[in-house]
Amino acid sequence: MEMIRGLLLALAATVLTACGTTHATIETSRGEQLMLLGFDPVAYFTDGKPVRGKHTLAATTEGRTYYFATTDHRTTFQQAPAKYEPQYGGFCSNGAPYAVKLGSDPTQFEIRDGRLFIFGDILGHEMWLLHEQENIRHADELWPSIGDLGWREASMRAWTNKVPWYRTGRVLMDEWKQKHPGQEINYDTGGFWNNMVLKYPGWRAREGFSQQALGVPGEADDPAR
Repeated sequence: MEMIRGLLLALAATVLTACGTTHATIETSRGEQLMLLGFDPVAYFTDGKPVRGKHTLAATTEGRTYYFATTDHRTTFQQAPAKYEPQYGGFCSNGAPYAVKLGSDPTQFEIRDGRLFIFGDILGHEMWLLHEQENIRHADELWPSIGDLGWREASMRAWTNKVPWYRTGRVLMDEWKQKHPGQEINYDTGGFWNNMVLKYPGWRAREGFSQQALGVPGEADDPAR
């Protein structure tokens, strides 16, 4: 038991040392800190769906880069970036109510009251919908205290000291099944080691783990190449 505790503490120390980015960004070959895996943030509002941007149509705000499908969208964003940026740093909006900063899949989203909410995967999206107003309220309350923390550090803290309203994945899934009798969600989240240590926010969507690979515009895995 003491050996296991020691290993866990050593792992926690390693993880916190590499605390991660404060937003769900990936670094491109051009040195950009790219949000939404290159999907156009304005298109969610104008087109009502995820639209891939072009790496040749980029704009940066506070060090974060976004790609756009059209020059009009880029201009619209530049005039009011805060209006179009995703909530909670682009991390999964289902983790944010628990102070967790993990996951980012630009194809899983909701618009509520003019705000863009992104989810880590279809599973997080569906669980969030069970208590969306409560989730928004809690996440809005917590975000000022975790917004400037790296995603690994924030998530480790959240798991060590869970909020009083924490619901386990099993509890949420049981509730989901009650609301959707006869239906199933089969999605592999990748596990703790990948999500917290080896990988980066958005890796499942980008690489196609348990879903279609999205790649990133202008990179070696760009599906348009």
